[in-house]
Amino acid sequence: MNWIRRNSPTREELLESRFVKPFAHRVAHSHLWRFTRTSVPRGTALGLFVGIFFLVPGVQILGVALLALPVRANIPIGAAMTFLSNPVTTPFIIIASVWLGDWLFGLHANSATFSAMIEHGASAGEWVRWVFSDAAPAMLAGLFVISIVSAAVGYVLASIFWDNWIRLRWRRKLARARDQRHEASTSDTAAG
Repeated sequence: MNWIRRNSPTREELLESRFVKPFAHRVAHSHLWRFTRTSVPRGTALGLFVGIFFLVPGVQILGVALLALPVRANIPIGAAMTFLSNPVTTPFIIIASVWLGDWLFGLHANSATFSAMIEHGASAGEWVRWVFSDAAPAMLAGLFVISIVSAAVGYVLASIFWDNWIRLRWRRKLARARDQRHEASTSDTAAG
């Protein structure tokens, strides 16, 4: 949790963005920045959905910040979740989405072509031709399905994690109170 707080953009950094400034008064609400039982799973789901579906790095965090408003999601958690799609994972996400789009909708995009184009350093023209073949609909459909499933799984896991974390904190708090009462009663008995 501390790593997320350290590496996520601060409220002030996000509000200074020229894209967010028109909405800054709404994005500045404290409920979007507090870590609560409902906002953390929502932020996790939103960040995973936006991070996987919109693979453009600058758009992801701004998208999370703007979409967090209607769903009341935690912005720092959502922003952190977008980093799961990064230069290392993006090729795998694209290959999986093209394959899934092919499989689900019977399109004829070739995900092996994507791998081959990366290996031989394809030109921009080759990439454009590949995208405007059956690859674009297959990739978009696959990205949508993967992002929805990831968001749902992320929501459930974050809810379970958050509930267990709160339960653990309460147990520790109760144990400390019990220990303090026990110490106080033993010191009273020893003094008397």
